[in-house]
Amino acid sequence: MSDDGGPTGQIAAALAEHGLIPRGGFVFEDGEDAPSGPSGQPARSLLLIGQAGAAPWRHFERWLETQPAGFENPLDSWSRQVIGQVAKDFGARAASPSDRPHLPFQQWAMRAEGLRPSPLGILMHPEYGLWHAYRGALLFDVEVETPEVREQIHLCDLCVGKPCLKSCPVGAYSGSGFAYEDCLAHVRASAGGACRSRGCLDRNACPQGLAYRYPEAVQAFHMKSFAGLRS
Repeated sequence: MSDDGGPTGQIAAALAEHGLIPRGGFVFEDGEDAPSGPSGQPARSLLLIGQAGAAPWRHFERWLETQPAGFENPLDSWSRQVIGQVAKDFGARAASPSDRPHLPFQQWAMRAEGLRPSPLGILMHPEYGLWHAYRGALLFDVEVETPEVREQIHLCDLCVGKPCLKSCPVGAYSGSGFAYEDCLAHVRASAGGACRSRGCLDRNACPQGLAYRYPEAVQAFHMKSFAGLRS
């Protein structure tokens, strides 16, 4: 594979056709408990795959139009298909955040990009804010050069007002964690119409990365998926 000063340029080009991007990576240390690579032996290196903003959405929608009505977990299936093909083309093994047993994607992302969690649990990115995601990873038997991990300014440390903790109608996020059942019940109830149509109000209250904020239709898709709603 040819190198482009970091993640393989050919991989980045293949991902760009689907609105996805490399999201950093690293080489596993000797003796580290790494997941298996394509050979079945512990992987030597990892490259995270994800998105900034809603760039993959139009590609995903075109694919979804070709699938049967009521197709379950479509975004996960699309991501697996796209990343799986890239893995096949470049001699890697694809991994997904929905794999069982769960792989430590959040820890990998913090290690690969030097990010830290926001009060909502979503990793805060210095450019994308909360509007980004990790869709999978490529695991290699060999070392793949990735960008140097640089210490990032954690924007949440600079935020005094913390509007992300003050906008939820049921106060689902607090210093004690995420009140999952309260959030779910509100989203499913008649009072949760704004959340269903426009997404998480706490997430939208964050002032960072606004240029990458997901359109309302994308947020509604994710919220309905979270709540297990058909319409």
